[in-house]
This record gives sequence, structure tokens and C-alpha cells, in this order.
Amino acid sequence: MKKNVFGRKLKRDANERKALFKNLLTSLVLEERITTSLAKTKAIKGAADKLVTKAKKGGQAAYRSLEAEVNHNAVVKLIDDLAPRFANRTGGYTRIIKVGKRVADNSSEAMIEWVEKVAVKATAETKVPKAKKEVKKVSSSAKATKDKESTMKVEKVKKEVKKEKKK
Repeated sequence: MKKNVFGRKLKRDANERKALFKNLLTSLVLEERITTSLAKTKAIKGAADKLVTKAKKGGQAAYRSLEAEVNHNAVVKLIDDLAPRFANRTGGYTRIIKVGKRVADNSSEAMIEWVEKVAVKATAETKVPKAKKEVKKVSSSAKATKDKESTMKVEKVKKEVKKEKKK
């Protein structure tokens, strides 16, 4: 009789489970929201919270211990982005939202995401693009009949539009 067995097996052996959790946690850190089965979301919730706690401690030791659990890009995002975001929070970094049933196999699906979202900053880079000037296209037969001046004006306008696009 097995007693005090911790964690969920998810019908996988130990290596498959470790790889699954590592991939799910990496996706959660990079994408900030993932949708998967309810059992998997409940299984990684505690591990995701522990990742943020380690990242908040900072330092080389935290970096190395995080490297063992998620890939390098996720570690950088954890330390640079997520740890400062949760600086004032002591726990409960993730939330699970039940989505419904999956069509294929009728299993319960859930979405896991970070509790605090990224603050959107209004910068000069998010300006509305300028309206483009309209250039009338002239058919080849009309070009032959019109005089040189009108064709030169059309070419001049085209050049101006190209210059504006480059800016």
C-alpha cells in the first residue's frame, strides 16, 4: 500500500512527467497564459508559484536552480519581468480558470495565467500611422496620349509616397 505519495502521475513515467512539467512551465512563463487539461494545470500551479519565489530571491544560485526547471529564455523573463511584477505579493501568483470540456475526448480544460498582467505603457512608438496619399493609376494607353508633364507629376508623387513609406 502506497502512502504519502506526492504529486500527480498523469499516466506517465517519471522522465516523461518531468519533461511535461518543464515544457508546460516554460510555455506559461513565455506566453503568460496556457490552456491545457484541468489535471495538468493543477499539477503545475505549485511549481509555477515556486518559480516566481525563486526568481524574486535573485542572484546566481536562483538563476542556476531556475535553469534546471525551465529553459534559458524563460529564466531571463522570470528574473527580469515576472519577479519585479510580483515584488509586493507574497504568494498566489497564478490563477486557474475552467474553460469547459474538450470536444475530442470530453476532458475538462482549464487556463492557467499569472494574476498580475503586464502594465501597458503609452509611448511615442504607438502612434497612429499617417494616412497614405492616394495615387491614381494611369493605364498604358492613357500614358501614350497624355503629355509629358502629367506623367512627370505622377512619377513625382510616387517618389514622395516611397519616401514617406521609408520614414
